[in-house]
Amino acid sequence: MISRRFAPYIYGVIQAGITTAVASGIATFSALGFIALSVPAWLVAWMIAWATMLPVVILIAPLIQRAVMRLTAP
Repeated sequence: MISRRFAPYIYGVIQAGITTAVASGIATFSALGFIALSVPAWLVAWMIAWATMLPVVILIAPLIQRAVMRLTAP
């Protein structure tokens, strides 16, 4: 098991992976159509998007959480 103190980072990895997979899939398949060649193109686009977004998600998530806490009441 992984220590719970790493939970925000694990969440960020999973969240960035799912979000970028969906977004790059939509963009790739709308640009190329659903053909056999579009799957490798999508995988490349996904890896680039994920590598770009992971640090953003990890760094920005705590700021978003603080903003939400300030904008909401218990």
